[in-house]
Amino acid sequence: MAHEYDIESEFNKRYNLLTRKIVRLLSENSRMSVAEISKRLNVSRPTIKERINRLEKDLGMRYTLEINEEALGLTTPHLIEVRFKKKPDRGRIRELLLQSYIPQAAFFVDGDYEMVIYANALSGDDYVHWNIVMMVQLSEYGVTWHPSEMAHRHLGFFQLRNEAIKRASIDENSKKLLMRLNENSRVSFQQLSKELGMHFNTVKYNFDKLAKSGYIRRYTITLDPVKDVSIMALFDDYTPSKGFESASAKARQAIKFDEENPLISRYLMSSTLIGSHTLFILSAFDSRAAALRNGLNYHKEMYAQHGAKRILGEVTDVVLGRLPIRSVDIKSEYKTIVWTAERNMA
Repeated sequence: MAHEYDIESEFNKRYNLLTRKIVRLLSENSRMSVAEISKRLNVSRPTIKERINRLEKDLGMRYTLEINEEALGLTTPHLIEVRFKKKPDRGRIRELLLQSYIPQAAFFVDGDYEMVIYANALSGDDYVHWNIVMMVQLSEYGVTWHPSEMAHRHLGFFQLRNEAIKRASIDENSKKLLMRLNENSRVSFQQLSKELGMHFNTVKYNFDKLAKSGYIRRYTITLDPVKDVSIMALFDDYTPSKGFESASAKARQAIKFDEENPLISRYLMSSTLIGSHTLFILSAFDSRAAALRNGLNYHKEMYAQHGAKRILGEVTDVVLGRLPIRSVDIKSEYKTIVWTAERNMA
């Protein structure tokens, strides 16, 4: 079955090609210098600097790290779908989430459920304890709590909180450096030396050590939610049967399809889950209707014969962390896992 896309999205057309290319380069390496960006794009340095300043001001562009959480010792990644019978106090929920290092990101949605939490802990015991405590604390709102382990992350990341990095079993100098780069991955060695009270050579040594150790996957960016962009968060459930891998291959091709130079990639996160749900997808479209028309309904149709069920919500409020809004080459970034003999469709 062919799939048609309305690929020229309105939110991408509002920003010219140069701006979108700068976002792509900084998404792939936020430490890339103005001089290097200028050379890559054949545009003057003052123009590049002006565009970067505008992106920081108008779109809330921030510089951070995509961290290898497993290497850091965070081995229990979970996505939790949350519903409430009573209207929750969002400020109170944020206070409760901040009491632990385990929740990394949380946002409210408008749709079939009310909230998503991304959590990761240094041990299963830590996670289980936090999980139960949170359910007890939120019980006053009539909470229904559906956790799923992120078994295989195809695409995307959530920025870690420094509270989680603090607990990692790495030396103090590396930890301080990692936390500061998590706050601003574009900061210079000179600034790091001054802020952290380390000799310049010590900063460089630990910076190189972090890179070689595999703790950092990428220096990257996040943006604030862009005006008139609909961020959709969905959980899918299937009952795999014969032909499931073939359907998955078609669905993967849909996710990998994107505009050549988007300001924001259409699909921001995709992960296979084990637990309450089977799959999580975070996507960016012009509207809820456009998301359904130009991708999400197609994805559901691919799994129709496998009993596909879905709950869908539009992000309305980020209460903890930041959304992974950036521009990446999805075709090269998407990590595929094949679990049947139908490998020719992978």
